[in-house]
Amino acid sequence: MKALSPVPLLGELIRIPSVNPEGDPGVPEPGEAALALYLEKLLTGLGAEVSLREVLPGRPNVVARFPSDRPGKPRLLLAPHTDTVSVVGMSIEPFGGEMRDGKVWGRGASDTKGPMASMLCALSRLGKELAGLSHEIWFAGLMGEESGQYGAKALASSEHFDFVIAGEPTDLKTVHAHKGSLWVTLTSHGKAVHASAPERGENAIYSMTSAIGRIRDEVIPEISRNEHPLLGRTTLSVGTIRGGSKTNIVPDHCEATIDIRVIPGDDPEQIITLIRKAAPGLDVEYQGSTPLYTDPDHPLICKLSALGATPTGAPWFCDAAVFAAKAMPSIALGPGSIAQAHTADEFITVSDLEVGADFFETFLRSLA
Repeated sequence: MKALSPVPLLGELIRIPSVNPEGDPGVPEPGEAALALYLEKLLTGLGAEVSLREVLPGRPNVVARFPSDRPGKPRLLLAPHTDTVSVVGMSIEPFGGEMRDGKVWGRGASDTKGPMASMLCALSRLGKELAGLSHEIWFAGLMGEESGQYGAKALASSEHFDFVIAGEPTDLKTVHAHKGSLWVTLTSHGKAVHASAPERGENAIYSMTSAIGRIRDEVIPEISRNEHPLLGRTTLSVGTIRGGSKTNIVPDHCEATIDIRVIPGDDPEQIITLIRKAAPGLDVEYQGSTPLYTDPDHPLICKLSALGATPTGAPWFCDAAVFAAKAMPSIALGPGSIAQAHTADEFITVSDLEVGADFFETFLRSLA
């Protein structure tokens, strides 16, 4: 297969919907299956040994291993994710993949089909030269990053890599540290009665707002004492609150969700204990992702830095942390800006995309 060109390739990737099905995807057939099949064919054409590894029903990882001229080499994984966020509320055609005004537009253009296109173009440019590099080269299109990180968790549990580059829009900076998350759901219960006699019932919204007040006044000051030199402080934000069924009924149910961004060294269980103390009588459920920290003195980070990819930290989280938690040095890296991710008019500039493809080609050639 001849070398790929990043702009038309990205247009093709965008035109294949791969919306994460959790929440309201905004499409009748969400999921990553169609894009996985496209990538399977493309990577096979590039000379890789490719497998579709189902993680959830109809939602596979695409895992490709390129030929190597000798066994026992350290493994390098390029790992963008295949899913995108919802297209609800977008102001442009989400799957147009149109190039205009020096930009490629559509859902995933920045997060992360742009970084994916640049990685794939670089791999296509090296072709058979990949076999002679110092590392055995792997590529994985990981499903489910936007909610649950199921694809990364599955691959990290079944394969070992010596260095992982998660494809993300980092302005071609090496993100070797980022925050993790705790997503907490609080549920309060009350007693519904006619609103003309509220004293006979128990208002679940009042219980919730009282708890939220205590979390604001007691929990936030406590957890924000911790500070990381790259990532700043631990943060907490109440994101949603829903309760009641009708104005003239005292609500017997209320639910709120909280987004907590944690830094290396935080104890998630301790944070949850503080929340339970501030919200007595409420149900507390949570799920989380770990923060990332990879030593910036790692030889490949030093190599990336020498090529212009300055080490930095980020307030968001990504699949890199999943691999790092399994003792695999990992970073996030790719062209484009995180400021464009998840937006109503998502795009990546053509110049960023082309520079990204050139950068990954230069990096791979430096492993000769």
